[in-house]
Amino acid sequence: MLRRQSLGRICAAGTIAVLMPLTLTGAPAAARDDSRTGTSPAAAPARIQAAAVPLDQLTVSTTQVASGLQRPTAIFAPDDGSGRLLITEKPGTVRVYHPSTGLDPAPLLDITDRVSVSGNERGLLGIVTSPGFATSRALYVAYTSLPDGALTLSRFTLDTPGQHPVPAAREQILLTQPHIEFGNHNGGQLAFGPDGYLYWSLGDGGGADDVLNSGQNLNTLLGKILRLDVGRACAPLAYCVPAGNPFVGVANARPEIWAYGLRNPWRFSFDPADGSLWIADVGQGALEEVNHLPAGRAGANLGWSCREGTQVFNQARCPAGATFVEPVFTYRTSVDGCAIIGGHVYRGRQYADIAAGTYLATDYCSGTGFAIRPGSGGAYATRALGELTIQPTTLGLDAAGEIYLANDLPGQLHRVSFAALPPPLACAVTYRVDSQWGTGFTATLTLTNTGTQPVNGWTVSWAFAGNQRTGTFWNASGSQQGSTVTARNANWNGTVAPGASVTFGFLASGSGPNPPPTAFTLNGSPCA
Repeated sequence: MLRRQSLGRICAAGTIAVLMPLTLTGAPAAARDDSRTGTSPAAAPARIQAAAVPLDQLTVSTTQVASGLQRPTAIFAPDDGSGRLLITEKPGTVRVYHPSTGLDPAPLLDITDRVSVSGNERGLLGIVTSPGFATSRALYVAYTSLPDGALTLSRFTLDTPGQHPVPAAREQILLTQPHIEFGNHNGGQLAFGPDGYLYWSLGDGGGADDVLNSGQNLNTLLGKILRLDVGRACAPLAYCVPAGNPFVGVANARPEIWAYGLRNPWRFSFDPADGSLWIADVGQGALEEVNHLPAGRAGANLGWSCREGTQVFNQARCPAGATFVEPVFTYRTSVDGCAIIGGHVYRGRQYADIAAGTYLATDYCSGTGFAIRPGSGGAYATRALGELTIQPTTLGLDAAGEIYLANDLPGQLHRVSFAALPPPLACAVTYRVDSQWGTGFTATLTLTNTGTQPVNGWTVSWAFAGNQRTGTFWNASGSQQGSTVTARNANWNGTVAPGASVTFGFLASGSGPNPPPTAFTLNGSPCA
């Protein structure tokens, strides 16, 4: 589904808080050409609401609502008023979940007889319904097909929007891309954009190092996001190419391409408020990245395999004079996670006052919830909000814009919730490494109550930036999950009077650089 075989391991997550500008260069934005599509363009964007709570006071959590899924890969809510979620399972089935009735045991669609699941990443990977599904009644899926793993886009036309099951014999294959050499990097996201066209992501063909040289090659669909008019057929094609696509009429370029320079864009999404496109691209071994393109931005070059994230990956793959879109967020592969799981901008109602406009992503190995929020002047605020759940594979929205998450081998469906932390507390923490050797160190922390009220019971938390792992604590009880350490008061030192301090320490393992933590929280609130 996502990346290399290392997906099976669980990695440590780190806290990331950076501001990074977005640089947009390359081909000019294409004019909107909705008149060429047979589908209805999306409704006008809703008014953009800004969240009142800064990211350092935002937390995220999950609540399990269903189990029994078989390696879920995608979540989508049709706009038919049913309130249900459609969930793809890797072997080739689509399940239905409804909040009032739970997970339907009978599949909505079963195409296991034509889906290749060889290797870890092949399978049924994406799903979407046509806009106005109550009347258009078209269901689209993306999968790797038997016998050779070809990337396949298909349509099923239903008799009624609630038809269950959908006959597998209704399949109409619209487009295939050979993918025989390797089993990984299949992409698989499907989404209708605000222009009414269908967008489909395809990985670079797999292997490592972009061995097929797909990322910068415009003569292949691999390593790209496509834009297709699936509302009409332009013989001999089962679809039409929108006239505004950036490479229409360009020699040695596939006209279906909308964006390129991608390694494995497993998940992307559109912000319903402004139509902008968020793309999460799984990294090779250095950086996972998130890119953000404004609505209508055509022909964007995301850099792979000249670049990985913000770094040069292979200078020989850098076309002369090329310009690249800078990612708005990166984190370190094999340190803070292993595979970015792209998500969505929150535009629901339940948490609009604290989370509106916040893009939420996660990682397959660490399960960390990464929040990104555009700011003024092209800057982006980002923050790790803590761990969501293990092995997340996909984030999706219900019809009301609330976020759901599914995870891989546990086969669970979770609902995502946001909450606001209390304002920063008047406290200070000093951190000192007392001794250090090749494989470990000891450290001491002092918590000072700089406020005017006593602290009755304390919990101090921080995140390590390296591979440190805590062991024995003294004058406190402690634990570590991923990179996040939590220390709680002992029975005899739980009360800290105004102006007073309490000191505790620990023994830890770790090799290489041992930088001190950059931020601490007291009872869930940042010290200030």
